[in-house]
Amino acid sequence: MHNRKRVIITGASSGIGRATALRFAREGWDVCLVARREPLLRDLRAELAPGQHVIGAGSYDDLATADRIEALIRAEWGSVDALVNCAGMFIGADAIESPLDQWRQAFDLMVNGAVYMTRLAARLMSAGGRIVHVTSIHGERAERMATGYSMAKAAINQYCRGLALELAPRNILVNAIAPGFIDTPMSVVNGVNELESDWFRQNYVEGHHLPLRRAGRPEEVAGVAYFLAGDDATYITGQVITVDGGLTITF
Repeated sequence: MHNRKRVIITGASSGIGRATALRFAREGWDVCLVARREPLLRDLRAELAPGQHVIGAGSYDDLATADRIEALIRAEWGSVDALVNCAGMFIGADAIESPLDQWRQAFDLMVNGAVYMTRLAARLMSAGGRIVHVTSIHGERAERMATGYSMAKAAINQYCRGLALELAPRNILVNAIAPGFIDTPMSVVNGVNELESDWFRQNYVEGHHLPLRRAGRPEEVAGVAYFLAGDDATYITGQVITVDGGLTITF
């Protein structure tokens, strides 16, 4: 068991994070599952392929959570080979009229969480480590009521570029994945799944804006994360890999 690779996955309780945990475990990695809802993490751990999997429950934008996870990994594993930061939250807010705290909430949660988790992972990594942040096509696109969210994703993309430079002397590679429409619980807004709406069907399935004419599956993003953490991605760093079915190539 001591020869197995080890990965921290945030946002592991659902969506892309859950699919990523399942993929890495299936490929023989030990997984540290991070999310706020511990019961869901325990259920997921029971589904994973056998391994020395651990649970680090808590909000990843809380520095105390990062400290607990670092202590847990030092005690259980000693080191880590990769971080895949899938955690995220969409909070819509008017850019001008909303309370500043509400508007900043998505930004503060995701950017602070990315920094805390990256710092703890980097302290536990040796040469050859990998850091992957799942961001969004919102990092380069605009949408009404989503400026705080989009700014957070753009900031994390740039964080990856800066980290790629600063961690290159340690041969730690840092990249981002920018998904488009992916069929996850985040697609449900105010009780409505946007992927099942007339708006999505007319614009993206029947329309011309989405070449593949469907939403992506969480497993399709997890596969890219696994590639970036693996032996075939040894010369890729500082990149944002778009996984969007062609959405951003169209007018």
